[in-house]
This record gives sequence, structure tokens and C-alpha cells, in this order.
Amino acid sequence: MLNKARSGFSLVELVAVLAITASVGAVLAPATARMRSTMRGASSQVNLHTIGQASAMYAIDNENRIATFTWRGGESYIDLATGNPRTASHDAEAAAMQVRDILYRATGRLTGSRRILLPSSILVHRRYAHLVLADYTETVGQELWAHPDDYNQLLWQQFPLDFTIVPHGQGFIPPGYASVPGGSSSSVKQLWAFGSSYQTVPHAWMPDFAPTYAPISDTPHLFVTAGGSPHLGDRTQDEVAFPSAKVFMFGEFDHDQVANPYFAYNHASPDKLMFDGSINTMRSGQAQSSVSPADYSFGNTDVWMQRYLPMDTFPLPLGGLGDNTELDMRYRWTLKGLRGIDYFLLHDGARPR
Repeated sequence: MLNKARSGFSLVELVAVLAITASVGAVLAPATARMRSTMRGASSQVNLHTIGQASAMYAIDNENRIATFTWRGGESYIDLATGNPRTASHDAEAAAMQVRDILYRATGRLTGSRRILLPSSILVHRRYAHLVLADYTETVGQELWAHPDDYNQLLWQQFPLDFTIVPHGQGFIPPGYASVPGGSSSSVKQLWAFGSSYQTVPHAWMPDFAPTYAPISDTPHLFVTAGGSPHLGDRTQDEVAFPSAKVFMFGEFDHDQVANPYFAYNHASPDKLMFDGSINTMRSGQAQSSVSPADYSFGNTDVWMQRYLPMDTFPLPLGGLGDNTELDMRYRWTLKGLRGIDYFLLHDGARPR
């Protein structure tokens, strides 16, 4: 009588198969992680390329202006929630009113406990200049404005009414983190959901020379007026002397590297949208050094150095909380503003004169 053919695996064979599978997985895991990171980095570059195209279209439709807030101090605008006009006392207040108007229309939150509040306690240009372009493209609060690995921004977008998950959201500032005046108010916390992983360089919305805004040494999250009250906005693409060498928007953090380094670390290479619409992935350390507008307006061109002090929920300094390493702010504060140069090599290899 013939024996039945054996089916299935013996215990020894099963262990061997599992061991081989684990070994193959261990070999492939790093390559898979690198591939995933590369794909996300490519998605971020697609985001910026799309934003660059939208910026060019905005310029065509708006007398070649760089996309930023257009409401002006001294002018009256209708509050959509009340139907009544309100006059802005200065450009910064007018921009806050424009932010509320944009978010009114994007969210429909005009009344009730969830209504959009006027964010008059902060300079909205600092983090939200992109909202004008987002409004123009009808992409307010959408993933276009978030790096695929910026889990903070993606989380805030997904839960725009949960103010406990944003900076200052817990009602206190943990030791070692930055405290921003007005940051704990609901009018400011509501804005994080409509923010962006990509920062607009200040000179895209402020003058190159005094009166203008300038950085302060205590924190990278606040600016100070220099030489008087500046007129904001009205910058045009024509004012950019070397479009391929000048950064327009940049990733605040390099999400494609371990520990998500702040853009100002020399080895960081966040995606950068240049004024000519190209994408720059060169290291920050290859860019020209930064100079504070408050200094060079008076003939001082010393390099502006500053420590990175995180807000709660933000990536930590590479040396941990309390790290006092001073960083060159590079393309954030370009000498001569829009007429300056961030990266010397142009696309054709020539050096600007």
C-alpha cells in the first residue's frame, strides 16, 4: 500500500522559511525606507512646482505683483460676518483683516463659537503670506501647502478645530521652548491649520531697506520694525534682480533628513522655490550669508547669526533643548533683499555680475 504524499511544512521547514523572509525583509527595509523618503521628497517638489506656476499666473493677473497681502491701512473693507465696513489703521492690521476674510470664505465659519477671529495680535505676514496665493488657487488648508512628511501641518489640517494640538495649545509653554506673545490666543491658534511647511521670504512682502522689518536675537519667530513703520506688499517680480539665484519660498525644516533639521543648519537642504519657478535642493550652507536689514541700511554687512529656538510641537535643535548654537539664517535675510543673491550658480553656470 502506497503512503500518502505529505502536505504542508514541517516545523523545521517553517522556521527556515520565516528566517529567510526576515533576512530578506531586513535587507530590503532600508532601501524601501529610502525609496519612500525619495518619493515624498519628490512630492514636496511637485507641491512647490505647482505653487511656482500659480505664482506666475497670479503675477500675470495682478500687474506682475508677488503674491502677498493686498489690503492697505487707511482703507475700509466689509466684514462679511456683520456686513459693516471697518477701516484698518495700518498695513499689518489690514493684512489681519484680509486673512479673516480669506478664511471666512474658505471655511464658512462666520458666526458662532467656531467663527474665524481677527488675528490682530501677530504679524500675519510672518507665517501666512501664502494665504493670498492659496485663496487665488482655492487651496486654502489643503495638502498642497504641506510637505508629505510634515506630520504637524497635516495633523492640523485634518483637525482644524482642535486647538490643543497646535503650539501653545496646552495653555502653557514647556521649559526650553519659545513663547510667542499672543500665541496662546484662539485667534492665533486657529491659523495653524491653514499654515504651510513652506515659508515665504520676508522681502517678498516688505521693503528691502528701512523702514522695514528685521530679525531679533531672542527668537526666530518674531520680527521688529526697523527705521519706522514699513509699507507692506506691492513688491513685484521685476524687482528680483536674479530670479534663478533668489529664494522665494523654502521648507522651514528639512523633512527628508534625520531629526528634520531647521533650514539654517549648513547641512540642511530643504526644498526651495526660486523666483524663476525652479526648485533648488542645494544645502543651506552653500547659500550666501544673511544680513539683517536693520544693519545694512546703515552700512553694516555683518553676518546675522541666530539660535534656533523651537515652539512646542516643532522639531528640536540638533543639540537638544537649550542648544545655543548660532546659525546663519542665509536666504531668509538676503543682503539687498530682492536685489540680492542667495545662490551664486545660475542655471547656465554663469555667475551674476
